[in-house]
Amino acid sequence: MALILANETGNRIGAIRQLRWSDIDLKRGVVNWRAETDKIGFERETPLTDVAIATLVETQEQRPAIGDAWVMPAPKDPSRPCSKHLMKNWWKDAESLADLGHIDRLGWHGLRRKFGTELKYAPTRGLRELGGWKDFTTPLRYYQQSDEESMREALAARRTRRSASGD
Repeated sequence: MALILANETGNRIGAIRQLRWSDIDLKRGVVNWRAETDKIGFERETPLTDVAIATLVETQEQRPAIGDAWVMPAPKDPSRPCSKHLMKNWWKDAESLADLGHIDRLGWHGLRRKFGTELKYAPTRGLRELGGWKDFTTPLRYYQQSDEESMREALAARRTRRSASGD
């Protein structure tokens, strides 16, 4: 579930691992990211994707919990959230199971870069809030990656607008 939520929300694993069921509104399909669990103290509410909602619903069905119960409780102590060390170990296990080599300093944070890049055409304000960046320039400066396909799409769209306006 951590992998799906990190991929689908673009948020930091620290905030994801500290989600409580009271932060999730499955009927509305939104999550409240609390300031006290966010690295930069950025509280906001964002929509969830259908994939994230389905994963949360399935988790609710398998492990019913409500209110301030942790969405991802520690396996040995459900009164606490999964630790950052356990999350790091799970990432390493996933790399191993997928037969991928380990890349230093990538880990969970790589999914934030992927999220920022995939949404590079989203309105800046929306992207900033979805990914949990307080500064508008952070996704552009540090997260979004250039790629040939996107550059070609941008050029093709430019030509379309030009020809449509008669220029």
